[in-house]
Amino acid sequence: MRFHKRLLRAEPSFRLMAKLWRISWLYVLLICALAGVGYVTLYSAAGGVPYPFAAPQAARFAVGLVLMVTIAMLPPRLLMRASWGMYALSLVLLAAVLHMGHVGKGAERWLMIGGLQVQPSEFAKIALVAVLATWFSRMDYARMGNPLWLIPPAFMVLVPVGLVLKEPNLGTAVIIGGIGASLFFTAGMRLWQIILLVLPLPSLVQFAYGHLHDYQKARITTFLHPENDPLGAGYNIIQSKIALGSGGMWGQGYLHGSQGQLNFLPEKQTDFIFTMIAEEWGFIGAATVIALLVLLIMGGMIMAIRCRNRFGRLIALGISMNFFFYCLVNLSMVMGAIPVGGVPLPLVSYGGSAMLNVMLGFGLLLSTWVHRDTRLDESNGRTA
Repeated sequence: MRFHKRLLRAEPSFRLMAKLWRISWLYVLLICALAGVGYVTLYSAAGGVPYPFAAPQAARFAVGLVLMVTIAMLPPRLLMRASWGMYALSLVLLAAVLHMGHVGKGAERWLMIGGLQVQPSEFAKIALVAVLATWFSRMDYARMGNPLWLIPPAFMVLVPVGLVLKEPNLGTAVIIGGIGASLFFTAGMRLWQIILLVLPLPSLVQFAYGHLHDYQKARITTFLHPENDPLGAGYNIIQSKIALGSGGMWGQGYLHGSQGQLNFLPEKQTDFIFTMIAEEWGFIGAATVIALLVLLIMGGMIMAIRCRNRFGRLIALGISMNFFFYCLVNLSMVMGAIPVGGVPLPLVSYGGSAMLNVMLGFGLLLSTWVHRDTRLDESNGRTA
């Protein structure tokens, strides 16, 4: 073993292979398995043909896989330096959406860049994780107790939340806020600081509700009483519940789901794709998909625990929490536990921006695992 380590140090050509070997290929296999579920379901959503959903999604995943492995090779020092540029770029793109964004379903959420439709709010979540991890990695326990040191990262969270709310995109704004809160808590906030932040929440919720758009208020009303407008505002969630229940234990069979194949199920390729899985594969299939999601989240948490530098731990935790909130909001939405919002199921729902940004996040996560034993002088980001 010692000879092998000396050989790696003596031969730079072995460094890339050594890093590739340190990637958690079991975790990559889980990612591929979940993406495979997405391909199969999108194939069914199109009526048993690869276009227009399954084949483009597979191509995006292939590009994302290369992106993920490439980012996994990058050292933490480089990621720390790049985090500020990523965050600044995300704010520029979010601001650009408000002025020249593409309107879809009543909201401006997309930009056309080089013929590609990009959703900057997805990239903003990953950029926020990176910049908060960089900031908190350079703060010791004493500084965390000083509220003045928490003002800059608080603005780092509030600015993208405000820009996303202006689109408007309430679901993604809530996820961004949740990611920020989880990193604040993990970085070492005192209990009294958390209490001070929680106390004004009821007033803030009341204030926010008064400034919601009419369609957002309608979603909340529909969530409470979907039966009041079964053919209008309540149609989506009612059809979703029908599809979930009709699958039973074993499902109606692949390509034989009544709600999905007869187009009663709305947005079956994006927000409500989980209901197609439950309808065609039943409780067993739905539980299997949820198990895959849980394994990916737990795997990310384990990587965070095993990482020996603070920056890597915070990155791994932030990416895992982003994935967790994605799954929680989407699954709760299609089951009728929360109001309907435009949040896809990661790696399964159709969508280019969500897919590539999830793979970008997984690349950062795997980078923390590849470099888990790297010691950082985190006051300046240098390896020790």
